[in-house]
Amino acid sequence: MNLKYFIIAVVLFLGMLLFIGCTNDLSPKNDKGSKETDEITVTVAPENQSSSNDIKDMQKTGAASQADDITAKANKEAIIRQEDNYVGAYDTKEYRNVFQEYGYTDSQIQYKLDTAWNTLFYGNSTEKIYYEADNDEAYILDTGNLDVRSEGMSYGMMMCVQMDKQEEFDKIWKWAKNHMQITEGPNEGYFRWSMQQDGTSNSNGPAPDGEEYFAMALFFASHRWGDKEAPFDYSAQAKYILHQALHQEDDGSGDNMWNLDNKLIKFVPNSTFTDPSYHLPHFYELFALWAYEEDREFFQEAAAASRKYLQAAVNDVTGLAPEYATYEGVPVSNNGGHDYFFSDAYRVAGNIGLDYLWFAADPWQQEMAGKIQAFFVKEGIGKHYSKYTVDGTADTSANYQATGLVAMNAMASLASDGKDARVMIEDLWSRSPATGKWRYYDDCLYFFSILSLSGNYRIWE
Repeated sequence: MNLKYFIIAVVLFLGMLLFIGCTNDLSPKNDKGSKETDEITVTVAPENQSSSNDIKDMQKTGAASQADDITAKANKEAIIRQEDNYVGAYDTKEYRNVFQEYGYTDSQIQYKLDTAWNTLFYGNSTEKIYYEADNDEAYILDTGNLDVRSEGMSYGMMMCVQMDKQEEFDKIWKWAKNHMQITEGPNEGYFRWSMQQDGTSNSNGPAPDGEEYFAMALFFASHRWGDKEAPFDYSAQAKYILHQALHQEDDGSGDNMWNLDNKLIKFVPNSTFTDPSYHLPHFYELFALWAYEEDREFFQEAAAASRKYLQAAVNDVTGLAPEYATYEGVPVSNNGGHDYFFSDAYRVAGNIGLDYLWFAADPWQQEMAGKIQAFFVKEGIGKHYSKYTVDGTADTSANYQATGLVAMNAMASLASDGKDARVMIEDLWSRSPATGKWRYYDDCLYFFSILSLSGNYRIWE
């Protein structure tokens, strides 16, 4: 009898332990509404979806193991990408969804992307940057400077082709073609970099980053939608732009956009230095396939030259690049203070991330992405500045966290080794598009980051 009671007691005790273990695995639901700070507006997820801080919530509520599983999965993906046989999306036709890797759901991600599109293109007067005009035209407005820039117009076209928005694409391209493109003289075929909203010119000179994006967006449009009658013969238009950029000097009347000797893109055609954020080797790889036959070898060489150049231009400790630099990568200090890591230079990290995603041609890109993310984690998320010398000394007058900077640091996760990537992804996810006077540039970079990290910034062949 004593043995019988002993067995019963043991069974009851084990059952109670099992019950306690099960209840400890149940995490209370953590619903959060929207909140605002002085600089950040957090997007509210659709009903029945978890908040943007899911992983942190899991840790706080006893489900740390699930958060650890998400991090472990992302780190495993990073290890795979470091292997010698890792190839980019151009070869695999597969595009990472980094948001998904870090635990966000498909519906949350799509909501984030759709919200960004609707805000930038059809938001209210404090939100949108896309404005429709007469004659089935439209433009992207630099809301801070109240001008229309080749940078923004070409960015807008890239957004549209990636989102499959042909109507808006054609309206922007028609405005650029009719008002910005120069039809004669030493800059024939180039685009005036700054225009007034009524289509009159602020400048007769170009900024080459606009031409790069115009050409790439037009090639993608041709491949995604097919060519139509001019000016919507997208592929022909792209080839012409690139040909002019390489052959403007042929008749001795103008300047090329690339230095034909070192294969590096110039800051402006008649300059003797460059802007590291203009270097887009992932674009050049595709130009080498789709440009006029006579120009293809040059672009293949330019891709290699720009990848090598970026290693010289980026600080080896901080991962920061200057806005302007010599062809040797030395910051240019005699041109209005553009030797700092600031506005233009934010884009370098995002460009390197996208190049690695598409082509994985340079393992150094992983190292660089990790360094810049580590630098800003050390400076403090939500505490860092937005302007630094390239060796990491802060300009304390820039005591804010620019949305564009946050976006590009997160976009670097396409190449980083994963150590600090989660922090960057969460920082970006907590933000909505910027609003107010200076939203234009921040929101362009924000949109590109959301596109790429959701697996939607793609090569259209």
